[in-house]
Amino acid sequence: MIRLLLAEDQHLVRGALSALLGLEADMTVVAEAADGAEAVTAAVEYRPDVALLDIEMPVLTGIDATAEIRRAAPEVRVLILTTFGRPGYLRRAMDAGARGFVVKDAPAADLAAAVRRVAAGEIVLDPSLAVASLGSGPSPLTDRERDVLRAAEGGASVADIAATLALSAGTVRNYLSSAIGKTAARNRTEAARIAHHNGWL
Repeated sequence: MIRLLLAEDQHLVRGALSALLGLEADMTVVAEAADGAEAVTAAVEYRPDVALLDIEMPVLTGIDATAEIRRAAPEVRVLILTTFGRPGYLRRAMDAGARGFVVKDAPAADLAAAVRRVAAGEIVLDPSLAVASLGSGPSPLTDRERDVLRAAEGGASVADIAATLALSAGTVRNYLSSAIGKTAARNRTEAARIAHHNGWL
């Protein structure tokens, strides 16, 4: 029996996934979580065979939760499930330790098959995303540039970003300037939008 953890912030989607996978004779859902931090806690407590994580969740993203789960419960295999078919997300998820990446519009039979394959130790990738990821290359942004762009997404001022990240205003400006150049954007708002669209944030 494959023991599953489901982490999805939308209650209806989580319930549908639980019902769908619960119909499989060889699977049982042992825990559910509504955000990334809950997913990490549940993974440590229940030690499921596979943790099925949404990529965009509150508190911790699915990618951040994957990294935490891999550190705290390395025997738990993570399968990322997302509506966002962005090559940068796939690369970051795999770098964080995910064993699979499947888009939500995949047929139910494909999702169940992906869970089985990940539980068996295989790596499962959506084929079209894998090709796009290879073609797009890695993110050009450093971790700090990502942090600064993420903080700038909501229109925060340089002073606010500096305070949030415990950096000087000059350092924030340097990171923003570098990120704008690397994304070929006209300003930091456009840089954040481009980076988010490509799955780099």
